[in-house]
Amino acid sequence: MLQPKRVRYRRPQDGRGNKGNASRGTQLAFGSFGIKTLEAKWIDSRQIEAARVAVNRYMQREGQVWIRIFPDKPITRKPADVRMGKVREIPLDG
Repeated sequence: MLQPKRVRYRRPQDGRGNKGNASRGTQLAFGSFGIKTLEAKWIDSRQIEAARVAVNRYMQREGQVWIRIFPDKPITRKPADVRMGKVREIPLDG
């Protein structure tokens, strides 16, 4: 799967500014077909890999597939029902 070799910050913010239509990268540069999202969402590497596998199976491995997006924004979030801040370790025997 695709993933960046290194990132600048360990825990990036989730980035809520994903609104509006794309202004770049909307025209086909190579080939005859393309995949387009139906709503504004972040795409992770598993979704890109699933789309690539589906396209390759549909084309029966004839032709070429270009992947021109890269999942370089990891989204991290704490699980539900977790307290704010760092968790202190409490010894079990005392």
